[in-house]
Amino acid sequence: MSQYKSGVLFTVVGALLWGISGTSGQFLLQHRGLTSGWLVAVRMLMAGLILLALCYKKEKDGIFRVWKYKRDRLDMFLFAALGLSFCQYTYFATISHSNAGTATVLQFLAPVLIMIYLSVKNRKLPRTTEVTAIIFAVAGIFLLATHGRFDSLAISQEALMYGLLSAVSVVIYNLQPARLIKNYGTLLSLGWGMLIGGVLLSIVYQPWRIIGTWDIAAFAALLVIILLGTVISFSLYLEGVHRIGATVGSLLSSAEPLSATFLSVFWLGTSLHWTDLVGIALILSTVFLLTLKPKPMKSSDIIQTEPNI
Repeated sequence: MSQYKSGVLFTVVGALLWGISGTSGQFLLQHRGLTSGWLVAVRMLMAGLILLALCYKKEKDGIFRVWKYKRDRLDMFLFAALGLSFCQYTYFATISHSNAGTATVLQFLAPVLIMIYLSVKNRKLPRTTEVTAIIFAVAGIFLLATHGRFDSLAISQEALMYGLLSAVSVVIYNLQPARLIKNYGTLLSLGWGMLIGGVLLSIVYQPWRIIGTWDIAAFAALLVIILLGTVISFSLYLEGVHRIGATVGSLLSSAEPLSATFLSVFWLGTSLHWTDLVGIALILSTVFLLTLKPKPMKSSDIIQTEPNI
């Protein structure tokens, strides 16, 4: 399998797991009384510790090399605070004020923002296939979330604010950690980013103070969020972006609402509307389109694999 196709696979699987995580988060926030800040703090702390433990098993004290250079320390702090923490908090805050589908729709403004940023930076218009992919993906997500009715996406002012901030944060964590992943790899960069972000959030949300109603279902949902929706999903997604670039990677994240939709069908007994099927077809056609017509790999958009330190 080529680097591009494996990157597509990693990105899509990571996005699918995010959909499962978002639905599990909605269950905890709306049915078990948790808050978005508490949930994200616990999620990031646990995921960071797990990732760093895996890295330590392989690299031992080498995991601390991230802190050797001042620029890397600054990049790591920005990645943790403005990328990971900000992204997860605003996403789950949007869910708490609306639902996982609405949060996904608002967050999916990110590919447009990324494409605009890279087009301006590289002084080059987006390719036709990328523009077509955005149209298909946004249309598919719209159909999944609203069944084609413009009046059904009625959200609060808080949900709109957090959703737009969530889209901005996605741009940051797609583009900002490029040097870190290039120099230290996906798992180590993600592990430190998660741990630092979790510590920062813990100052405000105090995860040691247990809140909400806890039963087997709540614990299972939390484990899904930490392991599948954080450790594995972020690792796969960032590695995918590492191989195929931020623009295509963010487009392929449109696979996220697919898993959320199917999970709601099998878990909550939701029936599929014909517009859901059309939306799913549009999103899958986006993945197929980008796989057949890969974007040329450029240093300005794709993180190189060779370490330079």
